[in-house]
Amino acid sequence: MSESEAAKVGVIGAGAWGTALAQMLASDGRHVLLWARDCTLVEEINHHHTNATYLPSAKLAETILATDDITRLANCDILLMVTPAQKMGEVLSSMPHFPQDIVLCSKGIEAGTFRLMNDVARALAPASDIAVLSGPTFAHEVVAGMPTAVTLACGGGEAQWNRISSTIARPHFRPYYSDDLAGAEIGGAVKNVLAIACGVVEGLKLGQNARAALIARGYAEMMRFGEALGADRDTLAGLCGLGDLVLTCSSTASRNFSLGKALGEGHSPEELMTDRRTVAEGAYTAPVLRELAGQHNVAMPITEAVCRLLEGGAARDLASSLLSRPLTSEGPSA
Repeated sequence: MSESEAAKVGVIGAGAWGTALAQMLASDGRHVLLWARDCTLVEEINHHHTNATYLPSAKLAETILATDDITRLANCDILLMVTPAQKMGEVLSSMPHFPQDIVLCSKGIEAGTFRLMNDVARALAPASDIAVLSGPTFAHEVVAGMPTAVTLACGGGEAQWNRISSTIARPHFRPYYSDDLAGAEIGGAVKNVLAIACGVVEGLKLGQNARAALIARGYAEMMRFGEALGADRDTLAGLCGLGDLVLTCSSTASRNFSLGKALGEGHSPEELMTDRRTVAEGAYTAPVLRELAGQHNVAMPITEAVCRLLEGGAARDLASSLLSRPLTSEGPSA
């Protein structure tokens, strides 16, 4: 496909994940438009082809053009939204019009409204087809060309899938089709909170047995919550649910895991949230999950423990409270 025939692709958000996606898309020579709020970062990307703040390991393709003028991205065919989840609605609202396909790549639930990201996008861009890209992805591995697989849930059905998959698929980046947008989003949102809990286990040096137990019981929470909100169990058992959970709960490369580890080591939430250059989405998602779980009568004790920790509770006390819960069966409803 020639450059004139190729879909015009824009990426909104030049953090680590947005930059990695732009670089992956540009790997076949495609021109990619990348929006950043910071004009200094725009200049760095355009003149030095680097993003030293968010993705220092990468030398970026010269076909990536950065801009701080968001209106330029309105004329793209496919738009990847990679802003922090709590800012997505605000950023989308600043666009004069919208492309046919909008792909949501942020993991979270909007605070205050309790809406999934695809509901936020549909309200602002009702004429666009909305898709969700989610799965076990570390930005530095994607930009290094390491094998990666993701869920691509398409609200526009197989026609949208064909448009987007033919644009983003690479030998090292493999999307799998789904039509379950809610499931794809819920898996990513819940696993961010569970990753904080697993980081706490690491910070408290509670061992591998405890981490494995927490991942398994956390997965049961994800399934209960997802089903209550209409997600398909098979979706949550896939890349965007279980796959993402295993990755994010096992590595300090995860921002949420690193936040939890520091909390487990005794650092205060205020100190950590003030100092963090990148966003740990789970810290903002946890109280939203707690509220929604209460509305749907879903038991989420691990999420509740993370909320109490972020509110200033002692990590070791909260770990003890989870272990002292009443004995029960292991099933996903327990």
